[in-house]
Amino acid sequence: MEALRVWRASSNLLGFAVSRAAAAASTASAGRAHRLHIRCCSPAAAATTKPPQDRRRRSASSSSTSDRDSIRAIRLKKVEELREKGYEPYAYKWDRTHTTKELQETYAHLEDGEVCTEAAVSIAGRIVARRAFGKLVFMTVRDDSGTIQLYCEKESLTEEQFEQLKAFIDIGDILGASGSIKKTEKGELSVYVNCFEILTKSLLPLPDKYHGLTDVDKRYRQRYIDMIANPEVADVFRTRAKVVSEIRKTMESFGFIEVETPVLQGAAGGAEARPFITHHNSLQRDLYLRIATELHLKRMLVGGLEKVYEIGRIFRNEGISTRHNPEFTTIEMYEAYSDYESMMNLAEEIVSRCAMATLGKLKVDYQGTEISLERPWRRETMHRLVEEATGVDFNSFGGIESAKNAARGLLGIKTESHENTSLQACSSVGHVLNEVFETVVESTLVQPTFVLDYPVEISPLAKPHRRHAGLTERFELFICGREIGNAFSELTDPIDQRSRFENQIKQHNAKRSAMDKKVKSAEGKGDDDADEYSYEVSLDEDFLTSLEYGMPPASGMGLGIDRLVMLLTNSASIRDVIAFPVLKLQQ
Repeated sequence: MEALRVWRASSNLLGFAVSRAAAAASTASAGRAHRLHIRCCSPAAAATTKPPQDRRRRSASSSSTSDRDSIRAIRLKKVEELREKGYEPYAYKWDRTHTTKELQETYAHLEDGEVCTEAAVSIAGRIVARRAFGKLVFMTVRDDSGTIQLYCEKESLTEEQFEQLKAFIDIGDILGASGSIKKTEKGELSVYVNCFEILTKSLLPLPDKYHGLTDVDKRYRQRYIDMIANPEVADVFRTRAKVVSEIRKTMESFGFIEVETPVLQGAAGGAEARPFITHHNSLQRDLYLRIATELHLKRMLVGGLEKVYEIGRIFRNEGISTRHNPEFTTIEMYEAYSDYESMMNLAEEIVSRCAMATLGKLKVDYQGTEISLERPWRRETMHRLVEEATGVDFNSFGGIESAKNAARGLLGIKTESHENTSLQACSSVGHVLNEVFETVVESTLVQPTFVLDYPVEISPLAKPHRRHAGLTERFELFICGREIGNAFSELTDPIDQRSRFENQIKQHNAKRSAMDKKVKSAEGKGDDDADEYSYEVSLDEDFLTSLEYGMPPASGMGLGIDRLVMLLTNSASIRDVIAFPVLKLQQ
């Protein structure tokens, strides 16, 4: 747009004006009146100015603490002066007739230079660009729907209003404006302002448009600035809202009802992950932030609800990366009288509907790779995928040592120290198979793939496979090398469930003991692997009791909403789709 094209010049001019004003304020004698004069340089003077590179450095340095404080002091003074003049710079409300998008669509037919005097419109938004030319001031205002230019002519405003416009309004202020509609001679649709009001006076400067907000860490820490400086960021969260809405519509169309289960739990179950621990003072007991919603949703099946789901926040006290955040959002769903085949069909339905609702197509570009969400998606067993990638059939191994030796040869120099430790900690052929799958195969599953029939040792909540001993009826859905979903034919045998839980606890305690010994042998040096197993795992006796009352045959699935949104918004990091991700403390 016309006003945005001159942002660069106007921001440099504003920075120069602020520095002159700050210098004048610090050196002036008491009682002397000051005026700030800004002149354009003549060609000769311009030749003596510093090169653009130096100007860019000066512009970048304007975000320093001292300049920021100077700008804040100047704007605080403006707040005081406005109140002295009887204006409240923090309004209660403003009556809008249109959004900027509605105006752009309604009056797009106007010819260049045409004025629609019969139109009476009122808009509000943040000033993101401003330029003054004597008796004419142009400003660009942005609201949730887009931008539009404000055409402020001295003849259409009172003397006091025009002086207020020039003296008190800064980029970043939130303004309400009323008037008619005009399209400039250059084709820029504008509100021809005859009345305005400062709704919120901004005290801090926006990021310099010349450089933008490029500090990634600051973008995540101060998302509100990120959204102001980079309007496309808000589109990610609009898409996220559409995804969640579409998931709910899909679940309701299949007859599921949404329920809520506790975030604070007496035992952290439903997954193998390190929990966050908190303490309830009145009850005098430790509680855990949930690591899954699974066990309470299954209790609902026991109670008689046959199709339930929950969209909720999950908390896991584990590492942070581009794929992992300690708190994330999932949907878990459970359906009585179905098996994991039903959940595969439902997963395809949910993801494809979300793609159509947000993108309008089933071909998705993700980081330069085209992903086809057209059904049916590939379905293959974990054993077969590992054999395809390595040439090794893990069904042929009779003992764990032979499986480990084969895995060491397969992983070779790709194996880092942490992966060596993980391999050493494997207590069964199934664990070794999973280690090879995660290291060698997982990243290659770019197109949607259901990985089927996981070993029973790593699937404590899944029903035994009805045809293959040692396996379970479980799948994980992978897209772009990332796990999107996890599902089972649910285990309903309470005796088998207790036995698997007890075995899971024994395995965890054995890993914990081995890591403790490793730390002691390292003379007390810190070890990330030891920390990974430092928490306790306990039986959820109440869940086991519920199973003894009888849970119907059922299937269940969990889908990661954050990772799905990453796919549909072409976001490389999970932090890009979580408004306020967890970050390290600033030093």
